[in-house]
Amino acid sequence: MRNVFFVLCCFAALLGCNKPKEETATPVVDATPPQAEIGDSKYADIGRQGIAQLSSGDIDGWMAAFADNAKYYFNGGDSLVGKPAITSYWKERRGNVIDKISFQNDIWTPLKINRPQKGPDQAGNWLLSWYQVSATYKNGKTMSQWIHTAFHFDANDKIDVVVQYIDRAPINAALAKK
Repeated sequence: MRNVFFVLCCFAALLGCNKPKEETATPVVDATPPQAEIGDSKYADIGRQGIAQLSSGDIDGWMAAFADNAKYYFNGGDSLVGKPAITSYWKERRGNVIDKISFQNDIWTPLKINRPQKGPDQAGNWLLSWYQVSATYKNGKTMSQWIHTAFHFDANDKIDVVVQYIDRAPINAALAKK
């Protein structure tokens, strides 16, 4: 009987030692890039340089960052299409309407959009910016407000879309004729 018990214990031990190893789950790595990610800081540098040029009145320098087919949208629904139209608008505005303009408390967030969401957004490099603008107009009146601007860059790192969120009321008040 002891021999049978011994044989059964050895058999059980052999079964236990030879049981198949549990396979560890191999993590599944999703190779799909995220919908959006932080972009290259060079786009923030382009934005900072642009507002410095606009502030100094160097419209040609600022416009060098724009693509020929650029579109400039204001949140009010009006827009400028093409680099010549954008250049003309800002030369007129900066040369004949705005005496001084400055930008403070600026924040720059470059984003790379890999997969657009629903709607009119597009893949590629974007720069989101927030800044406080202070302007003195040729008539001596002043205006200060926060402005939000989104810039999209084409494959050549030129600005091809600008969407600017601005409150026209303080501007209109400063430019109102008595």
